[in-house]
Amino acid sequence: MLRTHTCGELRITDVNKEIILSGWVQKTRELGGMTFVDLRDRYGITQVVFNQDWDKTLFDQARALGREFVVQITGTVIERESKNKNNPTGEIEIKVSKLNILNESITPPFTIEDETDGGDELRMKYRYLDLRRNAVRKNLELRHRLAIESRNFLDKLNFLEVETPVLIKSTPEGARDFVVPSRMNQNQFYALPQSPQTFKQLLMVSGFDRYYQIVKCFRDEDLRADRQPEFTQIDCEMSFVDQEDILQTFEGLVKHLFKTVKNIDIPVIPRMSYADAMKYYGNDKPDTRFDMQLCELNQLVKGHNFKVFDDAELVVAICAKGAANYTRKQLDELTEWVKRPQIGATGLVYARHNEDGSIKSSVDKFYNEEELKKWSAACNSQAGDLILVLAGNEEKTRKAMSELRLEMGNRLGLRDKNKFSCLWVIDFPLLEWNEGDPNLLASLAGRWHAKHHPFTSPKPEDIELLNVNPGAVRANAYDIVINGVEVGGGSMRIHNKNLQAKMFEVLGFTKEEALHQFGFLMNAFEFGAPPHGGIAFGFDRLCSLFGGADSIRDFIAFPKNNSGRDVMIDAPSEISEEQLKELAIRTVK
Repeated sequence: MLRTHTCGELRITDVNKEIILSGWVQKTRELGGMTFVDLRDRYGITQVVFNQDWDKTLFDQARALGREFVVQITGTVIERESKNKNNPTGEIEIKVSKLNILNESITPPFTIEDETDGGDELRMKYRYLDLRRNAVRKNLELRHRLAIESRNFLDKLNFLEVETPVLIKSTPEGARDFVVPSRMNQNQFYALPQSPQTFKQLLMVSGFDRYYQIVKCFRDEDLRADRQPEFTQIDCEMSFVDQEDILQTFEGLVKHLFKTVKNIDIPVIPRMSYADAMKYYGNDKPDTRFDMQLCELNQLVKGHNFKVFDDAELVVAICAKGAANYTRKQLDELTEWVKRPQIGATGLVYARHNEDGSIKSSVDKFYNEEELKKWSAACNSQAGDLILVLAGNEEKTRKAMSELRLEMGNRLGLRDKNKFSCLWVIDFPLLEWNEGDPNLLASLAGRWHAKHHPFTSPKPEDIELLNVNPGAVRANAYDIVINGVEVGGGSMRIHNKNLQAKMFEVLGFTKEEALHQFGFLMNAFEFGAPPHGGIAFGFDRLCSLFGGADSIRDFIAFPKNNSGRDVMIDAPSEISEEQLKELAIRTVK
C-alpha cells in the first residue's frame, strides 16, 4: 500500500504518529520560508507543511508542485497552530520528511473545487476530473448508499436478485428501442431492454416468487433533466399477492430508505385516485408539499357575457395564499408566463381578496362583488389571497393550470427540497388513445395504447368494458410520487392467457402479430402462471430527489448530454466500412 491512512481520517489523537499519505494536490500556499499543501483524496483533505529550515531540498521540491499532481508524502502528525474547524482534519497537519511525486499533471481546464469555474459541457467533456469534486463524489456516494439499503431491505424479505438479458427482442409497444445488429444472424437485430418486464414475469412462472434487480434500461426518446437514454431501475416482482400487498411492501422500502439514508420518518403514505389527481392538481404526479388545489368555476362564471369564460370548456382557478399584494407588474409578468408556448394559456384572469374583505378582479366589468365572493367561497380564499383563473380547452387548460400551480409554489417558497411528501396514485386508465406521440413509433398512432404496458391487468369489475368502452377501463396500476416526481410505478399483471389475448386485440395486434411478438410469454401462461405484480423505481430520479437536485446527471458517473451524446468519449460515432460490411448494413448518403 502506498499509504497508511487516507486524507480524511487523521485527528488530534494521532499526533506524533509516523504516517504515509497519497493523493492529489488541491492547492499550495507559500508563506515566507514555509509551504503549505492541501492533499486530497476521496475521503477528505489534509494539510501538509514544508519548512526550509527543516529540509531545504524538500522545501524546494514542494515549491515545484502544481495543482492535481499525484504525490506520496511520509511524515509526522503534529498539532496545527491555526486550526480549521470547518475541516475534520483541521486540528492537525503533517510535518513532511519525504516527498515522492507519483505523477505530474497539466493545469486542469477548470478548478477542482465545490464552486468550480467550469460550465456543464466542459465538465462533462472532462468528467473524470469533475468526479474529483466533493459535490459530485458525494452524489455517487449517496447513490451507492441507496443501492446498498435497497438490497438490504429486499434481501430480508427473501427477494432474489436475478440478472436478465440485455440483448433481447424488439417489440412495437412503448418508446423506441435502441437496436443492435447481429453479425451472425444478418439482417436481424437485438434490442436493448426498456425494462426487464417479460423476463421478470417469466421468473414468476418459474416459481421465483420474489425477484428484484438494480438494472440498466434503455429508451430512445427525447431527453430532459430527468431522462437519459440509459437509466437504472430498482425492478421488482412478486407472486401470490394482490395490489394491497405490493403497496404495503414497497411503501416499506420507501420508508426504509428515508430512515436509513436521511434519518427521516415517513408517515403512512396516502393514496389518491388518478381521477382526483387530475381534478384537483391537473396532473397524475401532484406535488402535495403544498395545497393550492384546482377549483372548477364553470357553474359560477358562465352566462355573464364574458366571452372568454362563456366559450370555454373549462374555467379553473387556484388560490395563492398571501399573494394579494402582487403588483400589477408582477401580474402582467405572470400573464406573459402562462402565455408562453410551453404553457399554452391565452391569458390570465385574477381576483384579489383584499385585507378589508373586499374582492376586486381584472374582470369587474362582468362580475360584481357578490359574484366574486362566490369565487372566493369556492376557492376557500381568505383576506390577503390571490385567485388566479384560466379558461379554454379542458385538457390544455387543466395542464396549464397545473404548471401555474407549480410556478406559484416556487414563487411563494412552498416547494422546499428538504421537505418530502409521498403519495400513491392508483386506479389509472388502462388505455389511452394515441393520436401520434413523438416518443412512440408512428405505427402506433390512431389506436389504443397501454398507459403502462400491455401486460397490466384491468380491474376485475371493468373487464367487460374492454368490449364496449376501452377508454373507461381502469388498471390495477399504481405510481409512487414524491414531491411531484414519479419515482416508481407498477401494476398487477395479466396472468390469464385469454385475457392477455383480449388485451392484444384491443391494442390493435392481430393474433399472428401477438403470437410473433409475445408468443413465448403466452405459451408460458399455459404452464400455470401465478397471480403476480410488481413495481420499478427510477433509481436515478430517486437519487436526485434524495440529493435535492433537479437533474439526474450528477448522480450518474458518466452521463450523456441533452443531445444523447457522451462528449467525453465522443459517442455515438461512425464505425468503419469493414464493420458495416460484416453487419450487412449499408449507410444512407
